[in-house]
Amino acid sequence: MTKMKDNTTDQTLCPVARAETEVGDRWTVLVLRELFARSHRFEEIQAQTGATPQMVTARLKKLEEDGLVERRVYNKHPLRHEYHLTEKGEAFFPVLLALRAWGEAWCKSRKEGRAVNYTHLTCGKAAGLGPVCESCGEPIHRNELAAERAPKYQRERDARWEAFKASR
Repeated sequence: MTKMKDNTTDQTLCPVARAETEVGDRWTVLVLRELFARSHRFEEIQAQTGATPQMVTARLKKLEEDGLVERRVYNKHPLRHEYHLTEKGEAFFPVLLALRAWGEAWCKSRKEGRAVNYTHLTCGKAAGLGPVCESCGEPIHRNELAAERAPKYQRERDARWEAFKASR
């Protein structure tokens, strides 16, 4: 079991309280979103989350300490790392999928459309919001999905990346 950081959390059997100590803030969830979107480099994560370098560093370090993320060297001179989800990190996908579904239903208007559309590779049709495929009814697993960003959302992400590069 992961070492708990505060007395009240390690004294409870409540899994929600314990999970919250690892992933219970906005920046951590956004960093995880980016890792699931296959953004592995620090600058990509910073640009798309809008977090400060210190905030991204702190969240990645904590995610690594908690076993959700591992660093991998991609350049030795200068030393640079990529960040990848571990098995424990990958297991967070259903939670992120549930947050996405809730956000699509309650935090946006229908006319905005979905930010990301998933195709269920098992049946080749629209997967919907999960946790089961809206087309075939089978459970959704990350490795069986192909993501396509809506053009407007892709432009938003591209604009964040360009603004980030311009600010450097």
